[in-house]
Order: sequence, then C-alpha cells, then structure tokens
Amino acid sequence: MVKVDVEYCGKCNFSLQCQMLKQFLVEKVPGIEVDCHQGRRGSFEVTIDDQLVHSKLSCFAFPQHESVLTQVRRAEIGEKLETVKQEPIKDCQLM
Repeated sequence: MVKVDVEYCGKCNFSLQCQMLKQFLVEKVPGIEVDCHQGRRGSFEVTIDDQLVHSKLSCFAFPQHESVLTQVRRAEIGEKLETVKQEPIKDCQLM
C-alpha cells in the first residue's frame, strides 16, 4: 500500500487544498493512505512512501493532482519517483 503524507500550512488555510488532493487520490486509488497534517508556515509538502515529490516551500506552487497520481502509480509498481508538476497559485496576495 502506498502512503502519501501532506504537510500544509494551517495559518495560510491550505487545509482545503490538502483535503481536495486526498479526496482525488482516494477516489482513484482504493486502499491508499493519505495523511494531511498541519506543519510549517507556507508549506504544502507532499511525500510518497517517505520520498519528497513536491515542496511548495521550494517552488511556491501547489502540485498538480494528476501528476501526484502518476507518482503514486509509479510507487505502486516500485518505480523511481520523480518531482510532480506544479499548479500555479492563483488569487494570492503578498502582504
């Protein structure tokens, strides 16, 4: 079974993004384990089987759900994981 862990920033209210990713993956991959937990400020870090595949702290973007799914499928068959594609953040204002 593949395990996906998502660390998100609660202060930035990224919980919804995490829940949407979790719902998407659970619908596509029966039996997958997805854990969403609050973490560092500004974070949206996605690991698959303990391997980091996306870091919002590094790229300032969210992961594309389909790209995360592709890496989950690779993990299922034991292939090497790659960094997921990015989804630009819209409607964000810097203060």
